[in-house]
Amino acid sequence: MILPPGYKDAIPDGYFPLSTENFEGYGLLRSVLRSGSNEDIAKAVAYVKKVKFYPLSQAANPPETTFIDALGKMFDANITYDLRFFESLNRIVQNEPWLERDRGFIDSLAYIGIKKGEPFAPDAKRKALLQGAIDEARAWLDTTFETIFPRFYPDRQWFFPAVEGVIKGSSNFYGADKNDYPIGARGVSYSMGYIGIKRLGTGQYYLYSIHDTEGKALDSTGTYRLTVPPDAPVTQYWSTTLYDRKTHGLIREAKNCSVSSQSPDLQTNTDGSVDLYFGPAAPDGKESNWIDTGPSENFEVLFRLYAPKKALFEKTWNLPDVEKI
Repeated sequence: MILPPGYKDAIPDGYFPLSTENFEGYGLLRSVLRSGSNEDIAKAVAYVKKVKFYPLSQAANPPETTFIDALGKMFDANITYDLRFFESLNRIVQNEPWLERDRGFIDSLAYIGIKKGEPFAPDAKRKALLQGAIDEARAWLDTTFETIFPRFYPDRQWFFPAVEGVIKGSSNFYGADKNDYPIGARGVSYSMGYIGIKRLGTGQYYLYSIHDTEGKALDSTGTYRLTVPPDAPVTQYWSTTLYDRKTHGLIREAKNCSVSSQSPDLQTNTDGSVDLYFGPAAPDGKESNWIDTGPSENFEVLFRLYAPKKALFEKTWNLPDVEKI
């Protein structure tokens, strides 16, 4: 039962209450596949379509839930670094209650023309100033992204894409620690991940890399290899996904974007390790273990571990760097 801000009424029996601090939002429900086969994908889709979503007032006779299949459709979720950012921010200010932690922004936003109950209508001069601020912010985010995250292994390029303040704050909506409010670090993490995960790093763990073994940026015109050692420390599965370094989004027009331990035709070496390949073309005979870098200039690698085991954190299992070949 999803509760709106300020809800004080009784909770009906049989419901798990989930309080929210805003009126508009979204939730993510993932159906974990047994494998990447067409049969298991069909089972997952069928399971998802059992989900019902409806107003509590219609619980006695819930209407049909609407499902939209995005397969094969263009959906651009990349961050827009233009005036649409401030237009979206204004919409949030108009529709949502102020959170106590954010009240310090009220005057700052009013100064640039965003004020609750009033239209946001910047003139040409203000639009130019706002665009300049956006460009400066994007440059700062991009530069800080290169340096803010500590390495997971001291001698390798992999890092966990969040800092301590963000990890702690995301679990309590940044409200528990009155002496810490990591605006900058949170901005960097969210500009890369597009989302704030409440229990970051518990049911899943991420290793991120934007450099190869020599510390050079991952060049989309080159061919690279990542060797996943045997006995990966996961209860469920691991996956490797490539993103466009410029947008942090999936690489548009790439032939594929990810390979996982559940890929039905994944090739495994005799010792149980797996060689993955990244580049504009697959090495001969390695198409099933290859991810396309598409038309991007540079790319980044996200290695996900679902239900990780102790060996990951104790570093008795170590993921090598991406190697240019």
